[in-house]
Amino acid sequence: MEIKDRIKELRKAKGLTQLEFADKLKISRSNIASYETGKNELSSAVISLICKTFSVSEVWLRTGEGEMFSENSREEQISAFMGDTLAAEPEDFKKRFVSMLASLNLEEWKLLEKIAKELVEKDQEKRRD
Repeated sequence: MEIKDRIKELRKAKGLTQLEFADKLKISRSNIASYETGKNELSSAVISLICKTFSVSEVWLRTGEGEMFSENSREEQISAFMGDTLAAEPEDFKKRFVSMLASLNLEEWKLLEKIAKELVEKDQEKRRD
């Protein structure tokens, strides 16, 4: 299997059309089509962009060895979540929720933490029963 095939496999694994895949990378759909057919070779910059955007192992993308997806650190997961949230429409729940969180003061954060801990404890009790 060649890199062009792995690009298509990745796109399908993510359940995206060529246009949706291209939009997430902020490149044209015709570029994706050219990569998938092997008409154009992927530059190192595009490979890095794909790996970063979709949490793909660069080794897998280049060679086919190992797992398709790489394990993200907690910081990378948060960064990806925030990037997606910032790019969302203003009425998107995640964006409205994060905006609300950003306006909390220290006391409100402490209250939110207390409530979250209580919810976790109640959930753990239910699981034991």
